[in-house]
Amino acid sequence: MNLAAAANETMAHNSNMLVYSAMAVYTLAFLAHMAEWVFGSRSKVGRTAAALTVQAKAPATVSVQAWASGSTGTAVLERPKVVTRSVAGSRDVPDGPGAAGGTEKGDLYGRIAISLTVLAWALHVGGVITRALSVQRAPWGNMYEFSTTFAAVAVGLFLLLLVLKKNVRWIGLPLVTTVLLDLGLAVSVLYTASDQLVPALHSYWLWIHVSCAILCGAAFYIGAVATVLFLFRDRHEAKLADPTGKQPGAFATSVLERLPSAASLDKLAYRINATFFPLWTFTIIAGAIWAEAAWGRYWGWDPKEVWSFITWVAYAAYLHARATAGWKGRKAAWLGLIAIVCYLFNYYGVNIFVTGLHSYAGV
Repeated sequence: MNLAAAANETMAHNSNMLVYSAMAVYTLAFLAHMAEWVFGSRSKVGRTAAALTVQAKAPATVSVQAWASGSTGTAVLERPKVVTRSVAGSRDVPDGPGAAGGTEKGDLYGRIAISLTVLAWALHVGGVITRALSVQRAPWGNMYEFSTTFAAVAVGLFLLLLVLKKNVRWIGLPLVTTVLLDLGLAVSVLYTASDQLVPALHSYWLWIHVSCAILCGAAFYIGAVATVLFLFRDRHEAKLADPTGKQPGAFATSVLERLPSAASLDKLAYRINATFFPLWTFTIIAGAIWAEAAWGRYWGWDPKEVWSFITWVAYAAYLHARATAGWKGRKAAWLGLIAIVCYLFNYYGVNIFVTGLHSYAGV
């Protein structure tokens, strides 16, 4: 028995070391992602090529204004102006060159950043697995374990999208930044030593219900990042489409022109939220079934149950708004952000500040 306890303690220590190692590598990945954005830029050649591509693909809806560098020879475009709205409410603009800015140097730093993110994720997953081995149960029985697993799943989804060749490398910087914040909060404030759970939690529903909640939260977070950037990019396109208004500054232009178009960002957020909303519905149903087995009732209006339902209503309203004319674009995006705020409050606010049946897991 003492040998088993010592082995579990060793694995718990190894888990902590792996998490700290992952944080160190995530920090290097963060710096590499920053370098990708800083050293990648839309050069004169890149802007010219982009403008010519737009002009060739959509001459009827996109206008490019350029000045020839000489009276003869090949025309060279200087800072082409792309009109991004052909008709009210529409978007007709190509996706940006990405975080690398279309430059070899930026792309090099981007590849280094992704390689470091993969390494950090492997260490991170190793920390989650060894934590599970040390407690001999699912590694999400308290807020520390939930936070570390949540971050690992979020990074895993990001890497999966890259494997599927989706244009999402621009998510790397905000994702790694928030993962570092999440892990820092987990190891400094939320840390709980390895321990067994109360009898009510010893159920296979712990694996089903909480794992689904983690997966949904990670996906909703990525959707929220796309939604926030959509709001910025949409405003940027609106300014470009209004030549009489105030034009974007150099810094905003450098950043926002490398992002996908507002339409692409909006579509990505919608697809992610729509894909995982049924799983969130199942999460609530699975929690109700588990509650009946543990407490003898399916629903008791516990704070966690109430806010899970509020989150469900918020995402349902978002999806409904997307299907309703007049509630697309920015209005629907704000509903999506309200929904992710409800999810985060359900996790942090309810667990820390509200007392209920779910409070016995501690932080």
